[in-house]
Amino acid sequence: MPTDPTILSELRRHAHSEHPLLICDSERLTYAEADRRSAALARGLLAAGAGKGTHVGLLYPNGGSFVIAMLAAARIGAVVVPLSTFSTATELRAQLASADIEILLSTNVYRGNDYRSRLADICAANVPGLRRVCFHTEELVRLGEVVDVAELAACEDAVDGHDVLAIVYTSGSTGPPKGAVHTHASLLAHQRNLNEIRGLTAADRLFCNSPFFWIGGFAFALLATLVAGSTLICSNATDPGLTLDLLETERPTITNGFVAGIAGLTRHPDFGRRDLSSMRRGNLYPIMAADVRPADPELRHNMLGMTEGGSVVLLSGDDTDQPESRRGSYGKPAPGFDTKLLESGELCIRGAPLMQHYYGRRREECFDADGWFHTGDLFRVDADGFYYFLGRAGAMIKTAGANVTPAEVEQALGAVVPGAAAFVIGLPDTERGQIVAAVLALDDPSSFDEPATRARLRELLSAYKIPQRFAVISTAELPLRSSGKIDLPGLAALFEG
Repeated sequence: MPTDPTILSELRRHAHSEHPLLICDSERLTYAEADRRSAALARGLLAAGAGKGTHVGLLYPNGGSFVIAMLAAARIGAVVVPLSTFSTATELRAQLASADIEILLSTNVYRGNDYRSRLADICAANVPGLRRVCFHTEELVRLGEVVDVAELAACEDAVDGHDVLAIVYTSGSTGPPKGAVHTHASLLAHQRNLNEIRGLTAADRLFCNSPFFWIGGFAFALLATLVAGSTLICSNATDPGLTLDLLETERPTITNGFVAGIAGLTRHPDFGRRDLSSMRRGNLYPIMAADVRPADPELRHNMLGMTEGGSVVLLSGDDTDQPESRRGSYGKPAPGFDTKLLESGELCIRGAPLMQHYYGRRREECFDADGWFHTGDLFRVDADGFYYFLGRAGAMIKTAGANVTPAEVEQALGAVVPGAAAFVIGLPDTERGQIVAAVLALDDPSSFDEPATRARLRELLSAYKIPQRFAVISTAELPLRSSGKIDLPGLAALFEG
């Protein structure tokens, strides 16, 4: 087993296997095919002037095109920069420039987005450093036929585990997206450790709905699959029935991703008749086998993932129901991380899986003098070493001299208003400084009973923690950023007027 792994060293462990690496809707990609096709595209990148250190942008949805392009760039030492398909033209231009992308490989269209037209407009406005945009990688493959196989091999052999593999951008939920710089060895070794904890092996088939352009999909799904030699299953289908067909046919054994992203599957009229019994581990509880689905998800360990930490930072391999005293646990630090809590409760981390720095910023701008990264997340830790999320630093609501943690109130609202997505914020108040306000998103907003909700909250929360104002909207009305995350200023705007 290599002590200093690279993407290519991991791929070569399975390169002669016809075992599927990726199944995405009707597309199947074996390990052997991934090796062969990525080598051909790598030669094309070399012919186009790419090499070690060249920043190669990838603008693709989940699927084989992303996988092949990532492998091709990484095997010659180019730096992979995944770009969000959610990005607006303004956001995309800013990211192309801030990441110093020289070559961009892109899909033509995806879900109504015409990237060819969008990028033509962006390039017309001039993006410094961007010298090639390719929508059909077949053109690069043909170009690469002039590159000798020995030249490709020499470039591959020059790649070291300490070389930069990727610049992965944050989703921008608390400010402009920042690019976390990760090496081959740091990301791959971290996924190997995480695979051991969650038990992901070559025999597994992982269903994940996280986009490959964010760290959860890129590292905890795609790279983890490559390291384990397992199979990754994903879907871009807009019809929930087609995704359910895929799950029944391909029978994943483990799941990972965003629960909100599979809500449509559970509402499909055929959902109750589908055989989903193969899915027995993971966190997409609503679609997992009924006999392993928790009655109360808050009594299963959650996970903390962050781009800067190379995917998951806090987790537990114990997927059984926990005692009531561990309600809301996020598990313990993953191997390789040192952790500490400041007096404020902010979690700080350091260790091998951590990013090198944010691209374009010096290390001293990203870490304190002792090498700690300040996450901005507030936690408490119990006597057994389990961590519990309290909220974001700066999100604490200060009302009449008392502190209110939004996460605590959101958890209580989730318990007393079934089916609601709850978001708690502080609103300015001349007398109290701030008051507690809650936005509730429901399929049927008219079903909300405010007096009954207040009465039940009084059984769970101190009086000053109970929201003074409620805004009740339909789920479709939730204000979202282009990243798909909640727009916090948009929540506050619901109380204006």
